[in-house]
Amino acid sequence: MIDEPTRRLDDGALRALVPRVLAGMVRRGEDFYAAEDALQEALLEALRVWPEHPPRDPRAWLATVATRRLVDARRSEAARHRREEATYSEPRPAATEEGDDALFLLFCCCHPDLTPASQVALTLRAVGGLTTREIADAFYVPEATMAQRISRAKRALQGRRLDQPGDLAVVLRVLYLVYAAGHAGRVDLAGEAIRLARQLTLATEEPEARGLLALMLLNHARLPARLDPEGRIVTLDRQERGLWDTREIAEGVRVLQSALAVQRPGRYQVEAAIAALHDDAARAEETDWPQILAWYDDLVALTDDPVRQDPAAVLGRAVAVGHMLGAAAGLRETDRLREVLGERHRWHAVRGYLHELGGDLPAAATAYADAARRATEVAERDHLVRQAARARAAEP
Repeated sequence: MIDEPTRRLDDGALRALVPRVLAGMVRRGEDFYAAEDALQEALLEALRVWPEHPPRDPRAWLATVATRRLVDARRSEAARHRREEATYSEPRPAATEEGDDALFLLFCCCHPDLTPASQVALTLRAVGGLTTREIADAFYVPEATMAQRISRAKRALQGRRLDQPGDLAVVLRVLYLVYAAGHAGRVDLAGEAIRLARQLTLATEEPEARGLLALMLLNHARLPARLDPEGRIVTLDRQERGLWDTREIAEGVRVLQSALAVQRPGRYQVEAAIAALHDDAARAEETDWPQILAWYDDLVALTDDPVRQDPAAVLGRAVAVGHMLGAAAGLRETDRLREVLGERHRWHAVRGYLHELGGDLPAAATAYADAARRATEVAERDHLVRQAARARAAEP
């Protein structure tokens, strides 16, 4: 939302103002598409004016200038509805609900008429305050492509009333997708998703919102150990656990406990519980696999047909079964997923791990090589190639 030159004024302060001003405009009934464009113009005006004449109330200043841009646009298009221009110098902010601006915009950006990719992009733009260039860089697409995606998303909302309650489940899924996009380019999307999830938990008592935040924190805590000094992937069982962020883990556990106390467990809470058990083990050998398997049982029970509706959960459970009941039992679990995931690299990678767990190194090497051929990300493909080579080198 904020262009690069504007960031030099005060990145943190401007980023915090953007969703509040935009939410206030949309709450008054302004069209999302027009309001977002008008606010962008107001931010550019701030770049010109503020260095010499900083306002006493930056939020009110932005709201008024953005509203003026809307009025000007209506006049130029001979619109029927015209608004009275407000006083330019030190206007009063429009009435709005202070505490849930970010939540309101999250629901707007996650409108069901938008595709998941558009929901993510618009959320990062309008709520996260990221520039189009930053979002494009994070997703490895040209800036023009991302600009078109955001424009299409805004046009899809054009003329729609955005005053109805949205679907929290969609918002949580979008934040999860933002987090899953990871740590690419100049923007840490995982960190941005955590920031937005924190705002969401302040505005709703829904335990799944806290479950999602806990899951993000507990996984993000391992970030310092996920790559070696050469930038190569390090799997969970081989990570240097002394590098994990213990403060982030402690916060994640506290958030998870508060969510579970409501006794309405959902997918994100269960996944967070599994992550917490991994984080609690000082060494990989001390992992509490019985509890992890129990939580996976709960996870797959959340859907009627987990093999097709949640194959990732079934795949994770297969690993837990392999540790509890032996590699052969875990491999039998993966057989249930052959039709659904047989062409996916992760299915072959898990089978490679289970073969190695059971001591069948030739089969492990073959499975890792099959996974590498199907991997699309360079870092993951290189990691699987090394896994295959390591298994072959260890063969008797």
